[in-house]
Amino acid sequence: MTQAETRPAGFAAYMTVTAAYWAFMLTDGALRMLVLLHFNTLGFSPVQLAWLFVFYEIAGIFTNLSAGWIAARFGLTSTLYVGLGLQVVALIALAQLDPAWSIGLSVLFVMLVQGASGVAKDLAKMSSKSAVKILAPDSQGGLFRWVAVLTGSKNAVKGFGFLLGAVLLGLVGFVPSVLGMAAVLAAILGAVVLLMPAGLPTGRKGAKFSEVFSKNRNINWLSAARVFLFGARDVWFVVGIPIYFHAVLSDGSAEGNRAAFFIIGSFMAVWTILYGIVQGWAPRLLGARTRSASEIIAGARQWVAVLALVPAMLALLVWWAGAPSGWLTAALIVGLLVFGGLFAVNSSLHSYMILAFTDARRVTMDVGFYYMANAAGRLLGTVLSGLTYQTGGLPLCLGTAAIMLGLSWCTVRQLH
Repeated sequence: MTQAETRPAGFAAYMTVTAAYWAFMLTDGALRMLVLLHFNTLGFSPVQLAWLFVFYEIAGIFTNLSAGWIAARFGLTSTLYVGLGLQVVALIALAQLDPAWSIGLSVLFVMLVQGASGVAKDLAKMSSKSAVKILAPDSQGGLFRWVAVLTGSKNAVKGFGFLLGAVLLGLVGFVPSVLGMAAVLAAILGAVVLLMPAGLPTGRKGAKFSEVFSKNRNINWLSAARVFLFGARDVWFVVGIPIYFHAVLSDGSAEGNRAAFFIIGSFMAVWTILYGIVQGWAPRLLGARTRSASEIIAGARQWVAVLALVPAMLALLVWWAGAPSGWLTAALIVGLLVFGGLFAVNSSLHSYMILAFTDARRVTMDVGFYYMANAAGRLLGTVLSGLTYQTGGLPLCLGTAAIMLGLSWCTVRQLH
């Protein structure tokens, strides 16, 4: 990146937004792993575990739908600060969970707190992604590179969060972990408020909520493709694989649980970090500097078709193998890492195309609408993750992922 491309003031704002987003996603990843593993050891079923995250995803749908308008009306920094602050509140609230409560009350309480965390996450995400469109250099490939760096680094940080959550749960327990994260995130929020440079839009009073719904055909079809892409990931990622690995790796003892927590957290971390690295590398891999928008769209069709083959083959492998074994676990790990790399390229293409299809005046609304679709896909995948694992085990989780990727391919074909 040349000096002319960096736009010093804009680059400073970009780096501040990125740092805030990193801090948020570190706690987001850690919190997901803490909740999943903690409640799994308390005896929650796969469906009950999935329900813990349902409000998180439902909140994302409504937040993204309205957050684009809120940011257009009140400014991007406002939604970023509210997102970070709300996550601090959610972490403190989660520490109030009483082990003496019934399972039903515990599920309801965690669902509500996770819902608040979902609102926080999508406010922070929409603000950060929209800022890239405003601040990125105009040079060829500049937008793709900046959005790839933001998205890729975010996922790498979230991967470390998965590992952090699993390690903290094993070492210090649930309540000290969430309170410690709340304190650190509150300190980071204060620093971001003090250090945020000028350069982001402050809002326009004439922004109307009805503008959220795009009339752009490409944005609507891309949003539909996003639903199925992220549903295909979360249908095995949220409940299926962590619970499958825990069943295979833990002997039920406290020491066995700690060892399983560490291994599961490490796998989830490595998978997400790999995903983030490949996302950041995607513009170079795809030759973004020299390819036209139509060539990138054509590439998106090819990449999702290849991705669909991976869960299909893994589903057949697990079904054929029957009982879990060492070689099957190794094959799953390798196969899912391959899935992660291919998924990262697809996700990076989507993240670039949504910003390429929109314009600066509508960016927060179009990005909010697109991430509403993203949250809808995660909600669909989360619910199906618990249902398919409880009904047909890991083969059904993975087979459902393959079907959803086929649907994503069908929708990407409508782009032009």
